Amino acid sequence: MLGYLIRRILAAIPVMGVVALVVFLLLRLTPGDPAAIIAGDLATPEQLERIRTSLGLNEPLHTQFLTWIWKILQGDLGVSLISQVPVIKMISQRIEPTISIALSTITLAILIAVPLGVIAAWKHGTWIDRVVMSLSVLGFSVPVFVVGYVLIQIFAIEFRWLPVQGFRSITGGFGPFFERAILPTMALSFIYIALIARITRASMLEVLGEDYVRTARAKGIGEAGVLMRHALRNAAVPVITVIGTGFALLISGVVVTESVFNIPGIGRLTVDAVLARDYPVIQAMILLTSGLYVTINLVIDLLYTLLDPRIRY
Repeated sequence: MLGYLIRRILAAIPVMGVVALVVFLLLRLTPGDPAAIIAGDLATPEQLERIRTSLGLNEPLHTQFLTWIWKILQGDLGVSLISQVPVIKMISQRIEPTISIALSTITLAILIAVPLGVIAAWKHGTWIDRVVMSLSVLGFSVPVFVVGYVLIQIFAIEFRWLPVQGFRSITGGFGPFFERAILPTMALSFIYIALIARITRASMLEVLGEDYVRTARAKGIGEAGVLMRHALRNAAVPVITVIGTGFALLISGVVVTESVFNIPGIGRLTVDAVLARDYPVIQAMILLTSGLYVTINLVIDLLYTLLDPRIRY
């Protein structure tokens, strides 16, 4: 296991290197001049030239790339071209809301979707199965921003139970954090509940027809024990894959939800950086997202061995 872990970490290095190169070239070769963005429309050619020189934009591309990589290895992600704030500081200020909402969303989705999928597979072909699958189709069909606005209308405007927008750190108390996190969590979890429930149901249906499940029932093991201890554990590999991928997507794709609920997360930071052509922020966010996917894939592979003893690396 340790050897496999070391090999995977070493294999991730060239992957991240290729990602860094592609990101660097895409941003540098697209039309637009960051110096003009910083200086404004009324800047003189001399001012633009001074800004390009200070940013190193007049250097050859390979020199710019090597300088950028060397700074990253030293923990320096650069300085925002627009706000002149270090990128690492901007990310640290924005990452807590996104991580908090993503964790609460995936937790809620697991707690609801896995039991729904197990029950749907257990009651395959009955009205319970049809209801669960119908709800799954509904979860896939309704856009997140529509769910968000409906929840705001019901819980924030009509009943006035919850605040409409904003975010409070959990360090300031669980109550204020929960009040502002529950609506975006519910809005985001709809599609993930639908996805995880469908995958759980499909995996459970395959496992419930296996010989060892019939043997367990023949030994007199209760239905709950058969479902949870024998069937669900062996059906969990594809479910874990979907959960891990879903969590990575949540981290990198919560832009709509953060906009609807006015949450200052990294999704909105990325959109603002793209619109302003803020190279250092865009590069840092893409590298962060790529590293997150690589890490989550590694964790998923390691979890496989815990869930299925037949899997060995």
